[in-house]
Amino acid sequence: MANVPSEALPFPILIGDIGGTNARFSILVDAESKATDFVHVQTADYETIDDAIIDKVFNNPDLPKPRSTILAIAGPIDGDEIDLTNCDWVVRPKKMIGELGFDAVLVLNDFEAQALAVATLTDNDREPIGPTVPAIDATRVVLGPGTGLGVAGVLHAHDTWFPVPGEGGHVDIGPRTPRDLEIFPHLATIEGRVSAEEVISGRGLLHIYNAVCAADGVAPSIKLPAEVTEEGLGGKNAQAAEALELFVTYLGRLAGDLALIFMARGGVFLGGGISPKILPELKKPLFRAAFEDKAPHKELMKTIPTFVVTHPQAALAGLASYARTPASYGIATEGRCWRR
Repeated sequence: MANVPSEALPFPILIGDIGGTNARFSILVDAESKATDFVHVQTADYETIDDAIIDKVFNNPDLPKPRSTILAIAGPIDGDEIDLTNCDWVVRPKKMIGELGFDAVLVLNDFEAQALAVATLTDNDREPIGPTVPAIDATRVVLGPGTGLGVAGVLHAHDTWFPVPGEGGHVDIGPRTPRDLEIFPHLATIEGRVSAEEVISGRGLLHIYNAVCAADGVAPSIKLPAEVTEEGLGGKNAQAAEALELFVTYLGRLAGDLALIFMARGGVFLGGGISPKILPELKKPLFRAAFEDKAPHKELMKTIPTFVVTHPQAALAGLASYARTPASYGIATEGRCWRR
């Protein structure tokens, strides 16, 4: 294994966004070409990631044979056998080189890929929330409420973007208002604490809904997060509507906290699967009000833009951008890049 910072991998490059349920692949033929249309795979349909690549990529006559691969995975990278957090696949780079014929394998964190994406997204790939403030080339933050809650920063210095992946989705989140104090005792906890991911995620939305029902003394009638969104947006269920409003408020509070931590003058970007689906709710005043309510820095917060990422495959776009111009990004590859 070698540390090869900013060194280009040989083309064609297979790029992959590997989650717990879905895996998406695309191929970049060279630094000038557009990536091929992505191939979608259900992880449950294949015993291993190698099997999926062989079947969907190598056996597809319309796709070029890749020489190297960059994979963004939902899980920690801590050795030659890399487990995914929410599925049974194990990434074995040495085996991929030996048996699949790759010259190089680079493995990144999934939210590192999201950070790469928000460094280069155009206006066509993001929807502004609140005041129209330009997204300057400065430090940015991305939050991804979905199955879980991913958080990453991307710093900008010396004309280079430096992704900073982390586990910010697991910070504590607490009550502020009298209504919060009625609801929070009913929220799901982890060893006695309310983690942001247990509130600002798919299951978190359902947790909020159940807590609102408990606080109101109403039996919950909704079982799935998508139903909370549907009935909340449609005004069909009072508790669902309030749960959605609280979800947006708590997301705004955390986004504002992270903006202050990183001093994210380049903007805060909402990725993940949920944000685009609740765009109408995010465009209401609640999100920005919660985001900006950071005394004594309210005026500062007004200058930081917020966006929803609308690019359908942001992670793949971020990986492709890195593959084309790795020198533009400060990514340490030690312990994460294997070569023949």
